[in-house]
Amino acid sequence: MTKMGQGPALALERKAVERLRRFPREPDALVDALRTLVAVVIRALLRIYCRFEIIGQEHLPNDGESFVLVANHSSHLDSVCLLAALPLRRLQRTFPVAAEDYFFRSLSRTWFATVVMNALPFARQMRVRESLSICAQLLARPGNVLVIFPEGTRSKTGATQAFKPGIGALLAGHEIKVLPCYVEGAFRAWPKGRRWPRPRKVRLIIGRVRHYAAEEESETVAAELHREVETLRADNSVVRDSVEPGGAPD
Repeated sequence: MTKMGQGPALALERKAVERLRRFPREPDALVDALRTLVAVVIRALLRIYCRFEIIGQEHLPNDGESFVLVANHSSHLDSVCLLAALPLRRLQRTFPVAAEDYFFRSLSRTWFATVVMNALPFARQMRVRESLSICAQLLARPGNVLVIFPEGTRSKTGATQAFKPGIGALLAGHEIKVLPCYVEGAFRAWPKGRRWPRPRKVRLIIGRVRHYAAEEESETVAAELHREVETLRADNSVVRDSVEPGGAPD
């Protein structure tokens, strides 16, 4: 009987996943209210559990401006930290770019990515140009914010990996504002492979606005942003956020 019931159940789950991942999304006042409520709870937990601190929040553009937040990526905490830097009123027009093959496969992850995070599904393997086109369309509308982790996946050591050229393809030759950011301490709090986060100090450092309208090479832009993020780490670091090869975070 279990096997007979699995087919319809899986079909219903796949339909639910497809419906949730559809983008752009239809406005939904109930979802917006739930997203805001969860954001308030998450921000409070970050402050209490991780002693979360934001440096450089004054660099954020005004409400009517579109821009990109770019940061290192070593933990699931990274996205919520970047979202916590924005006013609650901007949440519904802020879209963390999330890997389609990871966050938009199971119903539970898709629901969390869509309803709680307002994430934009991004194809990392195929249809990359299509995903970049959607990002560009969003940024063309005043007031939208994209949160992007150009490493493409979480670092296993806490060290910042090279940025993929997709971020350069989005920004090069365009008057798009981008703010390099560094999330410090997130790897120690919740590294890849750990089930639950630990109480560790986490800081978000936001750099000044950059744009690359005069640059034509996507690889050059990606490398430049990587240097900017690393500079933020070097200039503001107070905790060691990576471990030696073969070691484990304490």
